[in-house]
Amino acid sequence: MECDEYPFASTYEGSAQSIYDETKPKKNFSARAIDGTENGAGGSQLASYYSDNRIIDGPNDEFHVVIIP
Repeated sequence: MECDEYPFASTYEGSAQSIYDETKPKKNFSARAIDGTENGAGGSQLASYYSDNRIIDGPNDEFHVVIIP
């Protein structure tokens, strides 16, 4: 089992948010233990999304996440 978090740790809204903006609360994210293989697959898909869409860094690279149940 591995810890998965949302918003993604790789985003400014993720688990490192308080590092980027000291006015934001620490630990302002959700986490859950999931299967390590699934966590790795999700990370690979996210990395591919960043690469395919040229998501690099900064305010001009924002994106929205829609969760479909």
